[in-house]
Amino acid sequence: MNLLKPAVLACAAAMSAAPAFAADDAPFYIPERAVIVTGDSAYAKHLIEIMYTPTNRHFHDVYAPRFLLLDSEGKVAFGIGGSLKGLVSYDFCGAIDQSGFVTYDIPVPANPALRNRLNGTVNSSSLFLHLVGSTENLGTYQMYFQTEVTNVGDGGFGLRVKHAYASLGNVTAGLTSSVFVDDEAGIATVDNQGPCGELSAKNVLVRYSPKFSRHWSGAISVELPQASYTLAPNTEKINQRVPDIPAYIQYSWGSKSHIRLSGLLRNLSYRDIATGRNRFVTGWAAQLSGLASLTPDLTLYYQAAVGKGYARYVNDLGGNGLDLIPDGDGSLKAPTSMNYEVGLQYSISPKAFLAASYSQARMYGQQSLGSDAYRYGQYVSVSGFYNIVRDLQIGVEYLYGNRADISRVHNHANRINAMLQFSF
Repeated sequence: MNLLKPAVLACAAAMSAAPAFAADDAPFYIPERAVIVTGDSAYAKHLIEIMYTPTNRHFHDVYAPRFLLLDSEGKVAFGIGGSLKGLVSYDFCGAIDQSGFVTYDIPVPANPALRNRLNGTVNSSSLFLHLVGSTENLGTYQMYFQTEVTNVGDGGFGLRVKHAYASLGNVTAGLTSSVFVDDEAGIATVDNQGPCGELSAKNVLVRYSPKFSRHWSGAISVELPQASYTLAPNTEKINQRVPDIPAYIQYSWGSKSHIRLSGLLRNLSYRDIATGRNRFVTGWAAQLSGLASLTPDLTLYYQAAVGKGYARYVNDLGGNGLDLIPDGDGSLKAPTSMNYEVGLQYSISPKAFLAASYSQARMYGQQSLGSDAYRYGQYVSVSGFYNIVRDLQIGVEYLYGNRADISRVHNHANRINAMLQFSF
């Protein structure tokens, strides 16, 4: 690799006027916002296209780096980017005692001491590194690393790894979104948590994702399992021994439309102390998801899933001991659950858009958990976003959440969010 020339070039209109490598017959232009250190960027346009063409990215995932380093031979592109996000929220007529709007955590019955709450956070501010390269024998490879700010007790903040993976061709290995999660089908929200019925999970995995034709693609992966149980007497949790195996098949059309059918197979293990045996319960789930451009300015987002023992993958249910629960006879079972989300996004102008969604997550057969066990959660969002200048965005949002227990007692919460985010 030749040494980089010590010059920093702003990618101006003259540079962006020449199309780079074309994908599906659509030319790609180097973004004007990019600052490039390069010998000659013309040789690396096909790598820059990979970096600036997001796939399997949620609205909350930053992907376009502000700073690019290119080698003079056009074989390696290295991007550095991130975002600083400040969010202020006010809860009224019912509050949730945390920065994320998690409807599972709405107090039931209503708590008179928790009716209003003012909060601010920089959660979801992030920094990422992205390297894309090409070789004559092995083809294109990528390495991606992203951290985000998160709470660390008593109002403190820290960094956690959000993505850390490498890919070569159609094979990806590392920490990233599960193959069972359709990130592009998630609606835009100011709220960092997102809708209660949205699938959202990251696993350490090995993924194979071939593209069969211009419209058809798929993926299958082997993923390290994570599970959260509610134990019965004389049972205990043991190490998981079988990986989660998700897969999907997808049909895409246009630049912003696809429909995906996904499946998930899990094997959840626990220890039966009374009999001295290890027990295994099969979990599974099926999902239909996607997005569709109804008009040039209006896009529909949707996802719906049903199954048993897959609570770890659902926003509202993950980490709450619902992958396995007591069956009432001393054993554990994978409870049935379902979740769905539907949303619309409307572009007012190139600088502004509106988004709205309704979502629900629901559990079945959880009577053994008692009368105060979670039955369902509902989530409604109405959001607006505006780019003041390039890379500086504001957002405002109204959220409504409702939690109902199997006793049919329920409570709700309301929140107003305001956001200022600078991306680089």
